Amino acid sequence: MAKIDTYKSAFPHAKLTRSPDGILEVVLHTDGDTLVFDGHTHEEFVDLFHQIGQDADNRVVILTGAGKAFIDRIDPAGFDFFTPRGYDKIYREGKKVLANLLDIPVPVIAALNGPTTVHSEYVLLCDVVIATPDTVFQDKPHFGFGIVPGDGIHSLWPHLIGSIRGRYFVLTQQTLDAKEAKQLGVVNEIVSRDHLHVRAREIAASIATLPPLTASYTRVALTQPLRRLVDESVGYGLALEGISAADVARSRAGS
Repeated sequence: MAKIDTYKSAFPHAKLTRSPDGILEVVLHTDGDTLVFDGHTHEEFVDLFHQIGQDADNRVVILTGAGKAFIDRIDPAGFDFFTPRGYDKIYREGKKVLANLLDIPVPVIAALNGPTTVHSEYVLLCDVVIATPDTVFQDKPHFGFGIVPGDGIHSLWPHLIGSIRGRYFVLTQQTLDAKEAKQLGVVNEIVSRDHLHVRAREIAASIATLPPLTASYTRVALTQPLRRLVDESVGYGLALEGISAADVARSRAGS
């Protein structure tokens, strides 16, 4: 089993702190500011979520971002979408990162400090979602790169907000503001920026008073349908994403 002293400084894009009552706060960042998601963080977060899930002293997890957004920037550095071996790495990491996030066996609270337009599927696997008024959701990068959004976006959004609404969200690159997201069931509470972490800690502290196995197995019970959905859909979706990436590569080679 993992212990926080062995992994808390192991991740350059995640600041980890834990309170005496077992509330682990995870701040995703790049050099202390808003995270720039790239191929290196894609790999890093697989082990980040694994280590968190292996630490039995974690009672509740708060997942948040630094700066003015949760995740709203992506950089192609470290990604190789356009060769079989390169995409195999993306495929394996893309499946494992969601499985490892779901395998965190304690309640997870997302405290969204602003726009969430990259990898919003991470948020959809959390148990409680708190947002600031300037939080927006969108799937920005996939169509920007010309590829299928097959990493969980394609299945989790329709599952959560309804099939027709979810497909519209993906196909039109719709932007959902915090109020509409709350109406659709994506967000539980909207609070001011200066109250975001206070509120997340209040909820976490309440959950942390539950008997440890009660809190843990409640998370397991509540996420079982998501576990089944992710297992059945993400590998297939990522395979389709890889085919589309190969087509993009072929088109670029011919231009």
